[in-house]
Amino acid sequence: MSQLTNSRRSTVSAARVCTIIAFVFAAVAVFLAPVLFGLAALVLGLVAGFLGDKPMGWYAAAAGVAGGVLGTVLAMIVLNA
Repeated sequence: MSQLTNSRRSTVSAARVCTIIAFVFAAVAVFLAPVLFGLAALVLGLVAGFLGDKPMGWYAAAAGVAGGVLGTVLAMIVLNA
């Protein structure tokens, strides 16, 4: 029984770590390499969602897409100004 609990706990912990890193990458994507960090945040958010951190993992994936798009738009505005 204890082994099952430890296995479940490590999966949830791994999912939560992926979620946190995805949110950090989404924030970094706004200011630095939006395509790279936005895509990384999207992938990590999806992995977290499938590992068991369902609502926050999906939100992190969406934040990665939003950060990548926002970063790209800001870069276009700055470079064309």
